[in-house]
Amino acid sequence: MTLLKDETVHDLGESVAVPGYDRSALTTGIVHIGVGGFHRAHQAMYLDLLMREGKALDWAICGLGLLPRDVRMRDALKAQDGLYTLVLKHADGTIEPTVIGSIIDYLYGPDDPEAAIEKMADPQVRIVSLTVTEGGYNVNPVTGEFDLRNEQVRADLADGAVPTTSFAYVTEALRRRRDRGVTPFTVMSCDNIQGNGEVAHKMFVAFARAKDAELADWIESNVPFPNSMVDRITPVTTDDDRALVAERFGIEDAWPVVCEPFAQWVLEEKFADGRPPYEEVGVQVVEDVMPYELMKLRLLNASHQAVAYFGYLAGYRLVHDACQDPLFARFLLAYMDREGTPTLRPVPGVDLTEYKHTLIERFSNPNVRDTLARLCAESSDRIPKWLVPVIRENLAAGGEVRLSAAIVASWARYAEGVDEAGEPIEVVDRLAEQLTAVARTQDRDDLAFIRDRDLFGDLVDDERFVGPYRSALASLHRDGARVTLENLDDAELD
Repeated sequence: MTLLKDETVHDLGESVAVPGYDRSALTTGIVHIGVGGFHRAHQAMYLDLLMREGKALDWAICGLGLLPRDVRMRDALKAQDGLYTLVLKHADGTIEPTVIGSIIDYLYGPDDPEAAIEKMADPQVRIVSLTVTEGGYNVNPVTGEFDLRNEQVRADLADGAVPTTSFAYVTEALRRRRDRGVTPFTVMSCDNIQGNGEVAHKMFVAFARAKDAELADWIESNVPFPNSMVDRITPVTTDDDRALVAERFGIEDAWPVVCEPFAQWVLEEKFADGRPPYEEVGVQVVEDVMPYELMKLRLLNASHQAVAYFGYLAGYRLVHDACQDPLFARFLLAYMDREGTPTLRPVPGVDLTEYKHTLIERFSNPNVRDTLARLCAESSDRIPKWLVPVIRENLAAGGEVRLSAAIVASWARYAEGVDEAGEPIEVVDRLAEQLTAVARTQDRDDLAFIRDRDLFGDLVDDERFVGPYRSALASLHRDGARVTLENLDDAELD
């Protein structure tokens, strides 16, 4: 067994691709906030591909963690010199391991906030990127504005406060660069949010304005926030994944990453001080990301929510098992065809019919073993951003919303915290306690769940949505998830 480190990586067998470049010659050009599985399967992987071609050697990544759970990532990466194993799992059972070397440092903000800020203030760093999840942008889901009521934000705005949020760290680093006459870095969001760069711009400027109006003006005028669309299914790493890496390839890796073979990154050409030549390793660098972004959010991400709650309630626990069920596959394709696609703009270079069928194939990959529980988590940050806009646009255009309403109803039923066999469901959500309490009153008020205007706005006032929502929720309680889908199949999916 080989412990993964710089001095041992070249001792691995020929079946494992390892960095062929001199990692000691790399320098940091990117600080990435929120290093998790997805970042390591996606942005860090693209950089590693460039480095294997002798390019982007001054664009290596320094990870930055700000949350208590990031301590585990700090310890894992520090022990392994930033190295980790990326394992591609193909549908035919082929397993393809690669050791990724593009992360060369990791800082945990609470350990030394000053060091983290100074790292971002260093002129050598030209991009600060983020994968902080949909909830990490502190957006009020109804108003779309920055939530100044957030307790952490309020604490960070106090005079002399030690920073805790990404807003405080990034804003202070930008202030120092401005005061020192250093070119600002680009803030590059890689999260699943429509117009993620625009959202990041609005939220970071709003925080800065609450702290220092002049600094906010400078950020607004000088700091680029490119939009991007990112895509790769990356399940949470399990002990079985660690065991596979150890047993098949002889690698002792505390935190490998497993993912599907497919990867896509569409990135807006909008940078303050250069960028790696991403287009040379398959990234689509374009002038307008929005069509690609909407396609992904409203087809892939919304379809994940469509299968998540129905699948879990029907007794499935793995995504591929549900998606290999013809009833679920028909439901997903019907949602995408009838309700998701009508809200999209033309997507240059993409055959949407092929894309949608490819999604079902990707979801059905038995070797990725993505869990429905992962897709069900943090729904209060996902449904309002991925599915509610589809509903609103279809209502405005006089289009269909029956299938989207059924998806929302399946979330409402799931949020009760008990499955159809009477077994408890662990509802993982920042609003879990609130959501479950409300969902458990649905026997007395079947619209209780969608009365939350912070999540659903005025949908509760629109009978075109309320009617099919009520019908689906009643069926879920009376007949269960599978029969509800069968009834939708009979009525809607012919």
